[in-house]
Amino acid sequence: MKRNLIGIGIACIVLTAIGLQYSSSYAAAAAPAATAGRVFELRIYTANPGKLDAMKARFQNSILALFKKHNLEVVGFWAPTDAPDSANKLVYILAHASRAAADKNWQAFKDDPEKIKVWAETEKDGPINQKVESIFMTSLPWSPIK
Repeated sequence: MKRNLIGIGIACIVLTAIGLQYSSSYAAAAAPAATAGRVFELRIYTANPGKLDAMKARFQNSILALFKKHNLEVVGFWAPTDAPDSANKLVYILAHASRAAADKNWQAFKDDPEKIKVWAETEKDGPINQKVESIFMTSLPWSPIK
């Protein structure tokens, strides 16, 4: 009986230690990276009806150069493949050195006289963007992109 109690006690200690080690490694893996470091920004644009081609043209012909000028690093652009999103959405991801850098660079982009000129020229027949969604993200430890 005493031997069984000692065995059960040792098993409990080992299982507790394994559980604590697992839970702390799981918490570290599940926790996002520090917000002071590199962040990514997922942006989803919804074009006004009939304006998706104008949106794509504005990005290709003007915005990409302005992004580069203002340190807004493009990771990639995507077009949804399934309706109804394929008719009016454009998706892209930017990488920023930090959240503070993102805020600073976006403000410089918005205040740039060339950007203001491009918007005036491309929206003379009405606004292109119906909706813009922005989600800031950090990569998880197991992510291949950091």
